[in-house]
Amino acid sequence: MDKSIESQTVLNVEDIKKLLPHRAPFLFIQKLTDIGPGESAVGYKTVSFNEPHFQGHFPDYPVMPGVLIVEAMAQTAGALVMYTLGLGSANRIVYFLTIDKARFRRPVRPGDVLRMPVKALRKRGPVWRFTGEAYAGDVLCAEAEYSAMIADRVQEGDAGTSDGNR
Repeated sequence: MDKSIESQTVLNVEDIKKLLPHRAPFLFIQKLTDIGPGESAVGYKTVSFNEPHFQGHFPDYPVMPGVLIVEAMAQTAGALVMYTLGLGSANRIVYFLTIDKARFRRPVRPGDVLRMPVKALRKRGPVWRFTGEAYAGDVLCAEAEYSAMIADRVQEGDAGTSDGNR
């Protein structure tokens, strides 16, 4: 991992891009704070009116899709795991495995700043399980439990896959 992001307690979007393979328009966190390695962190996302999903969801009343809110919580957890393990996105990838107990409480709209505290529930080998919440201000918008796996990045043509997908 890049030595410039070791032992920081606040990571900016450039630091996060060193940890996660996601890029615009699918990188949904801009900052990571309150990092307790292996335990918890808080991710932040500023919701902007010009994000591509708002063109169709919904043009007259833009609402951030719930699955993208859960994705943002998962990216927060993924960045925490990669930071904790001292790994970078160059040859590792985080795969979503499960989403459980997802609840959507309030629409997320352009102008909202999502604050997403996540907490590790357990780790078994390369699989981590988390609980996360998403708040706009002090209002709970969404919550879920989810698990993900850290794996070596498989390149197209590598053994074990016929189409480059897992």
